[in-house]
Amino acid sequence: MARILVIDDDPSILELVSVNLEMSGYEVTEAPDGVKGQALALQLLPDLVVLDLMLPQVDGFTICQRLRRDERTSEIPILMLTALSQTKDKVEGFNAGADDYLTKPFELEELLARVRALLRRTDRIPQAAKHSEILSFGPITLIPERFEAVWFSKTVKLTHLEFELLHCLLQRHGQTVAPSEILREVWGYDPDDDIETIRVHIRHLRTKLEPDPRHPQFIKTVYGAGYCLEVPKEYSLPQMAEPAQ
Repeated sequence: MARILVIDDDPSILELVSVNLEMSGYEVTEAPDGVKGQALALQLLPDLVVLDLMLPQVDGFTICQRLRRDERTSEIPILMLTALSQTKDKVEGFNAGADDYLTKPFELEELLARVRALLRRTDRIPQAAKHSEILSFGPITLIPERFEAVWFSKTVKLTHLEFELLHCLLQRHGQTVAPSEILREVWGYDPDDDIETIRVHIRHLRTKLEPDPRHPQFIKTVYGAGYCLEVPKEYSLPQMAEPAQ
């Protein structure tokens, strides 16, 4: 039985989410604020965290960043719940380390679908790793058991999401992959038209793999169509650009 930690300061939302998760067969622990929520996350090491952003004492963005920085909780999937619906708020949430983002008010079926997708996705990676499925093309090799990419002889550590996204693109090397296809394969559900989720993680991948992330050579945007990974079989990687000060 998967254990889910729900962190929300609104008693009605906390009860609604917890009861419905329990009715769906999950073990649920509640936290009414960020301080207690962070402590419980470190104590229980849940399978998933449902995190409200507008929390007293410490906000959800900060809690998310702290959980991502701690190696004990860095790989736990985080679903953010918030009344904030602006694109910049979603970007900030994903940059803080969230795996998915749901805006209040939301349908309970949508919440449960997101939870199932996140749990299924994080369970799927170890299953693939058991088969030692190493995917390679030219200068790139993906190593599932360590969530790493060997990129022009350099080992690059990836998050679970980054690994799956790169795996999705590499399987279709040289082809344009539509955002809807990426979201179905990587996030595990049929999304709406908001593709900010993909944009943020593509940007993270470019920061790790591109010599100049602002002018990508390998992970290309095909405007109006999707994304395409193009890596020649023989290529010398230029010097990586220095991070902006």
